[in-house]
Amino acid sequence: MSDLFQTAGLEDDAPRPLADMLRPRTIADVVGQDHLLADGEPLGRMLASGRIASMILWGPPGVGKTTIARLIAGHGDMEFVQLSAVFSGVKDLREVFSTAEARRATGRGTLLFVDEIHRFNKAQQDGFLPYVESGIVTLIGATTENPSFELNGALLSRAQVFVLKRLDEKALDALLMRAEKTTEQDLPLTQDGRDALIAFADGDGRYLLNLAEEIFALASQKKLDAKSVAKHLQKRAPAYDKNREEHYNLISALHKSIRGSDPDAALYWLARMLTGGEDPLYIARRIVRMASEDIGLADPLALMLANEAMNTYRFLGSPEGELAIAHAVVHMATAPKSNAVYTAFKSAMRTAKKTGSLMPPAHILNAPTKMMKDLGYGKGYAYDHDTEEGFSGQNYFPDGMEREQFYAPKGEGREREIKARLEKWAALRAQVEDKGNLL
Repeated sequence: MSDLFQTAGLEDDAPRPLADMLRPRTIADVVGQDHLLADGEPLGRMLASGRIASMILWGPPGVGKTTIARLIAGHGDMEFVQLSAVFSGVKDLREVFSTAEARRATGRGTLLFVDEIHRFNKAQQDGFLPYVESGIVTLIGATTENPSFELNGALLSRAQVFVLKRLDEKALDALLMRAEKTTEQDLPLTQDGRDALIAFADGDGRYLLNLAEEIFALASQKKLDAKSVAKHLQKRAPAYDKNREEHYNLISALHKSIRGSDPDAALYWLARMLTGGEDPLYIARRIVRMASEDIGLADPLALMLANEAMNTYRFLGSPEGELAIAHAVVHMATAPKSNAVYTAFKSAMRTAKKTGSLMPPAHILNAPTKMMKDLGYGKGYAYDHDTEEGFSGQNYFPDGMEREQFYAPKGEGREREIKARLEKWAALRAQVEDKGNLL
C-alpha cells in the first residue's frame, strides 16, 4: 500500500503530522475496533476469505474509517480511489467509473472510498448502483450520520453497514503509548494530566494525536497536570448536531431516564444537551410532554411545574433559566409515574373512530325547545348534585354501545385516591343498573 506522503509526492524526510506518522500499516494496528476486525468478527472474516464486499462504515470522527478502507484495499490488492462527497460531483464520479471499467479490463479491481457519502443527494447515490452491482467498483462509504436516515434504501441493500465505535480510554491510551514509542520521548504529563488529555479528545483518535503533538511541542521540563493541560489545550466540542441523530438519541435518553425515575441520569442527559448547544426551550417543551405522558394524574403538579419552568426560562433566558428546567427534570424523575390517562386517551380515540356518529343518550341532551322536550330530550336525567351520594350512576355512553373502561389508574401517587373513588362509583353504578333491570 502506498504511503500518503509518497502519493502526494513529498519526500520521506518532509515534516509529517503525528497522526499521519502513526497511521496503521496493518489491520492489527487499528485500535478500538476489535468487534469488527478481530479474527472471527465480521470484517475479520471478510478479509480472511478474500472476498471484499461493498460496505458502509458508520462512526464518529477520528475512529479509523479512512484507514480501514485503505487497509482493505491493500489486503484485496485493489486500486484505492478516494473521493469526498463534499468536494466531488457527477463529473468526478463519471471519471472514476470510466477509469474503473478500463482497469477492470486489465484484471485489476477498484476500491472506491467515498468520505461523507451521506452528503451525496439521492440521484448521485443512485448513480453508484449499476457499477456496484456489476462489480466495476467495490464501494466503501464513510459516514458520521445514521445510514438508515441519510442513504437510499437501494444503496443500503447492496452494501453491508458496519458500525465503528468511538475510541474508549484504553484505545486512546494505546495511541498515546504508540506516539511516545514512535517519537522516542515521553509525554510530559502527570497521570491526571494524561487522563485529562484523553478526556479532551472525546473518543476521537486523530484529535488526540493532534493534542499530543501540541504537548510535545511545548517541550515542558515540568510534568503538566490536568489544570495545566486545560490551560494549554482546547477541549474537543462534544459531538452533537441539533438536526441529526444525536439530537434524537439524547432527548430519548433524557425522556427514558425521567420515566425510569433516575434523577442523576436525567440531569446528566440534560447537561449533555445544553453543553451541546441545544435550544433550552426545545428541551422545556419536551419536558411538558413527559409530564403529561408519563406522570399524569399521579402527580398533577408535574405538568404545572414543567410549564412554569418553560415560562421561567422565557423570562430569564440562559443560563439562569436553565436551572428552572433542571428543577422540573428532578421533580419529574422523582415523581410517581402513571401513563394511565395517556393510554386511556389513545384507547378512547380508537373507539371513537370505530363507533362513528352515534348520538349521546336522550336523557343527557339539553331541551331548549318544546319540540325537543316532546322528542324526549332530557327526559329522566338525574341531577347528580341532588342525589344522596352525589352520584347518579346514569349511563352516559350512546344507546346501543357497551360501556367501556378506558381509564385505569395505576394506584401511584394521587391516582391511589382516584382509583378508590372510581371503584366506589363503579359499585354504585352497578346498584343503579340492577334496580333498572328489576323494573
